[in-house]
Order: sequence, then C-alpha cells, then structure tokens
Amino acid sequence: MPDHAHSADPAVQAQLDRLAALSPGRDILGLERIAELCARLGNPQERLPRTFHVAGTNGKGSTCAYLRAILEAQGRRVHAYTSPHLVRFNERIRIAGTLIDDAQLASLLAEVLDVAHDLQASFFEITTAAAFLALARTPADDCIIEVGLGGRLDATNIIPAPAVCGIASLGIDHEAFLLAPEAGTPTEPAVRIAWEKAGIFKPGAALATLAYPEPLMQIIADRAEAVGGTLFSEGRDWSVESARDSFRWSSKFGSIDTALIPQMAGAHQHHNAGLAIAMLAIAPHPRPNEAEMTEGVAAAFWPGRMQRLESGPLTRLLPAGTSAWLDGGHNPDAGAALTRALDAHAPLHIVCGLLSNKDAMGFLRPFASRIASFQAVPIPGHDHHDPAGLCDMVRRDLGIRDVHPCPDVTAALGHIAQYRARGDVLICGSLYLAGEVLRANAQQPV
Repeated sequence: MPDHAHSADPAVQAQLDRLAALSPGRDILGLERIAELCARLGNPQERLPRTFHVAGTNGKGSTCAYLRAILEAQGRRVHAYTSPHLVRFNERIRIAGTLIDDAQLASLLAEVLDVAHDLQASFFEITTAAAFLALARTPADDCIIEVGLGGRLDATNIIPAPAVCGIASLGIDHEAFLLAPEAGTPTEPAVRIAWEKAGIFKPGAALATLAYPEPLMQIIADRAEAVGGTLFSEGRDWSVESARDSFRWSSKFGSIDTALIPQMAGAHQHHNAGLAIAMLAIAPHPRPNEAEMTEGVAAAFWPGRMQRLESGPLTRLLPAGTSAWLDGGHNPDAGAALTRALDAHAPLHIVCGLLSNKDAMGFLRPFASRIASFQAVPIPGHDHHDPAGLCDMVRRDLGIRDVHPCPDVTAALGHIAQYRARGDVLICGSLYLAGEVLRANAQQPV
C-alpha cells in the first residue's frame, strides 16, 4: 500500500502534492536512492546524536515511545523519527521532544524535493531524508529511529552504526515486499523476516531483542557473530515478569520494578517496555537509573495502541458509561497481542476495517471468543476488505452470528448504541482507520 498524507497547512500541502506527483506511488526497498538523495543533501544521517534504531513487525513504535519517555525522564533532549502518522504528517518527526511545525516541515520537504527530481524516490525515502535534515540541524542528546518496512533495505538503514539496535515482536506482515526469494537468502517465511530485521545490526553496535523461536534466534545470533556486535536477548540475558498492571525487569545488571502503572494496556506492552530498558542497559553511558526507568515507563504513550478514547464527537454516540478502545493492529501477531490485552475485558462490540492485503481471519481469530458483535467498515482512501464480505467471513469462519456491515465508524457506533446490548467497544484493524477515528473524535496526537 502506498503511503500518503494530507495537511491543513497550504504550504505543507503544496509540498505533499509535489511529493505525490514525483513518487512512483509505491514502496520500493533498496538503499541506492536514499544514499544518493542523502549525498545530495550533505549526508545529514551522519550528523545525528547517539542513535537507537528499532525494527520489528509489531511493537516497534511502542518500544520507541518507551525509549523516548525514559530518556526524557533522565532529562535528555530526544529526537524521534517514526511512522506512520495517524492524523498529521508532523507526528513522524519529533525535534528535541516537540513535533515539527508546519513552516519547518514545508521548508524541509521543499529542500529535499528540489534535489530529488530525477531519482524516482518513494514517499518514505523523501520523508526520511527530510527527517534526517531536521534532526541533524537541531542539537539533541539522543535520536530514536523507527524502521519503516523490514530493516535490511529500509531507507532508515542508511544511518551509520547506531549505539544500540532493537528488534521487537517478529511476525508475518508485508509479505509482498519481504518474502520474495533472493539468491543466498532464507526461504522459510518467519526466518526470512528475522533475517531482514537483523539487517539493521551493524559493526560497532549492540543489539537487544525479544525472545523468539530457536530458528529465528539462530539467524539473529549469526548476524551478531558476522558483525562482531553485542547481543542481549530476552530469555537468555534479560527477562520480564508481568503482574496485572506492572512488571519486573531482570538481568545480570540487576532488576527494576515498575511500581507506577503503565499507560499502555496489555502484557505485550510490558515486553516492549522491557526491550526499551534492555536497549538502554547496553547503551553507552550515561544510562538512566531505576527511578528514571520507572518514571519513563509510566509516562510513555503511543496513540492507536489499545488507546482508551476520550469523550468526543464519536464516543458521545455511545450510551453513557461505555468505554471505547482503539487499536491499529492488523496482522496475526497483533491479534494474538490483542487477545492478551482483552483478557480483563468482557466480550466487546468490535468495529473493524482491514486493508485488502491483510489476513483478516489471521488477525481476528485469536480474539474471536472476545467478540460480542462485529461491525465491519471501509477504510477511506485505501483498498480494503469489503465490509459485507468481511462480515460473511466472520460469520462463516469464526461462527459469529451478530455481524453487520456499516458505511463508516459513525454509523457503526450508532448501530451499536441502537441495537446492541450494553457493552464496551473496540475499534481495530488498521492504523489508517485509527487515524480516521482520532481525527473524527477530535483527539489529535501531540
């Protein structure tokens, strides 16, 4: 699916229109174009402060949020480049703790587009180069870079060896891009995914990972040996012991008890936080202390990940006292994580929209037992599963009888309020849908 963006600021929109006209309209993996583009811009990626580079199928954005919150609790100035955005493109670029403003964004995009006219660079390559310019030109203590797609050939991998790399949850997603066979590369899908993600690990860096099945750990260990880097893995070197609202992180460096309740719901977030702590535990000094770790874990927030919606135009459509949750997960690994996050909830009324290239049943099946009713919606501006067809699949494959296709989220919530028994609501299936929901509910990420 091609990336895209719109802006209410005319100057930013003018540059986004230029970008849409210039871009080939699809993701293209490879480092040749981004290398040439950055060279024309003076190689800003070589002038970043201490850098943390994070890959993963799911959880990498949350891990970045935990990293930033802990470092800021330490009193450090932190840059961040993440994707995708949910409501405003500006969410992708955070300069010394603050989202980039429209004037600077418009200027940077124009600067990059002025030198990119003959490169056929993708949307993500252009925006990555603009982000590197922004982050290189403002002093900061640390820089957090989230991989866009894969790792080895992702545009962000043009950076020199970071201080620490991290790999979050591994699962199958973006198969069309990451699973095409190449000579000399792994062919088994899950191993190939791990191999692609491990491609961010460079000589001179340290790498922290979650725990994975042995074949995946072996491919990552092989990469660590090949580059001579330090590998620090969950299960072997560190661990997380979850309680309902807190967790203990332990390693040879000691243990940390998170006495404050994290804002991000679900036991899977304890592991994302644990990965952030592990990355900081093996980072060059200065390292945060236990109090700063605990404060950062409690303060971290990442929109669209089991986010409880505030009172707004959408949620006010529901009966008083109804809780509405939002999650942008969209693949089987995300469905399994949602299952764990929903353990404490009664069955929910689901509002779901999924892109057409996603495994709908693979995503929904893990938490099918938590579904009280199912409302399918389209995703505006994107190829998506037809709501009626999605409802048919849910009825046939999951055995859920209470299904209803709806033209949009507003209609779905109105339908729940009018026809369904009392109960909480989960809107899920796509980060694009999550962005539409936050915009409609007047909850703009800051």
